[in-house]
Amino acid sequence: MASLKDIKRKIKSVKGTQKTTHAMKLVSSAKLRRAEELAKRSKDYARKITEMIDEIAVQIAKYNDVTENVYFRKIENPKTVDIAFITADKGLCGGFNSQTIKAVNQLVDDYAAKGVTVRLRAIGKKGIAYYRFKKTDLLEAIEGLSASPTYKEAADFIRRCVDDYVAGKTDRVILVHNGYVNMITQEIRIDEIMPVDASRLPEVQASPSELELEPDDDDTLLEALVHRYIEYVMYYALLDSLAAEHGARMQAMDAATTNAKEMVKTLTVQYNKARQEAITTELIEIISGVEALK
Repeated sequence: MASLKDIKRKIKSVKGTQKTTHAMKLVSSAKLRRAEELAKRSKDYARKITEMIDEIAVQIAKYNDVTENVYFRKIENPKTVDIAFITADKGLCGGFNSQTIKAVNQLVDDYAAKGVTVRLRAIGKKGIAYYRFKKTDLLEAIEGLSASPTYKEAADFIRRCVDDYVAGKTDRVILVHNGYVNMITQEIRIDEIMPVDASRLPEVQASPSELELEPDDDDTLLEALVHRYIEYVMYYALLDSLAAEHGARMQAMDAATTNAKEMVKTLTVQYNKARQEAITTELIEIISGVEALK
């Protein structure tokens, strides 16, 4: 059995860890509330942009086949696919990062089985470190953006992806991130950014619209809206991932704090037992000494 001094040192160490994990939980809780509110506002804006694109695409369809537009044209058998994914810049958030990496690996394996070339674009230190350790080439590796998302950097990143798509360097752009559901739940979200899904347009077509477009404005207007749409989808994904990260970290730190409390209890019982044994041993030695003097 460990000595009283060793057990006491362990108790002190665990209590220090408990204070740290509790403080990290409070910090993540405060950050989560801010990130959650910002993500909610951005999601509402992105939804409105999506509705507007749908409506404009329907109006354009009166004059032209919108599915022939480069942003809507779907290639059934892609040869090259870009996968952009978001992980955290920090750890201590449970399986948050590993779940995203697992989803990316599954996509890579699925496409590789079909003979499709996959290019990876990584955001976040944890994902970058993982694939560099695996000696996997990354087309892009951006650190710091997942921890502090900005609209400009998000827009610049996704535009580079879309520019490659328009130039024909890739046939599909997919975005993977771990999204926020609630304070204790996160879920993997896999979104096809390019091409824009036009399958829902017939449903939208049935609804009346007061929007009128000139045929000559089709490409200019649609391109501008699509760019704004993908920028906000990317920005929202970063905010959504950040909120999920704080939720996962808060949950992980809460579990760590609870485990530390339990460990302190266990060590305290162990300490008391060891102390009791030490006292009993001393009493026996004293009694034995007294008996020997008689």
